[in-house]
Amino acid sequence: MKLGESQETFLHLLGLLITKMYELGYKGRIGEALRTPEQAAIYAAKGTGIKNSLHTVKLAIDINITKDGKLLTDGEQFKDLGEYWESLSPNCNWGGRFKDGNHFSFSWEGMRGIK
Repeated sequence: MKLGESQETFLHLLGLLITKMYELGYKGRIGEALRTPEQAAIYAAKGTGIKNSLHTVKLAIDINITKDGKLLTDGEQFKDLGEYWESLSPNCNWGGRFKDGNHFSFSWEGMRGIK
């Protein structure tokens, strides 16, 4: 699948995720979506990200998830949402599998968005 097609699919699936998020009683705030290659390299050097980040090709987003006005910082707190994301496509990766619960990405050309 070409990058543009993958980005379109990711956006469509992201819409489903956001709808499900609200159905489950969560709310969300956009975290980081686009990351420059330079910023990805800085995060990788710090050990807080990867250089080959899907954020750099617009196939990943961090969503700061809240419930009852509280920011949920542990992916276990919204595991149901992460598992829903993973159920949408074999290309959907949830950061809760690698201690970055607010990260949602879509694999492309061998890039999986996991640390």
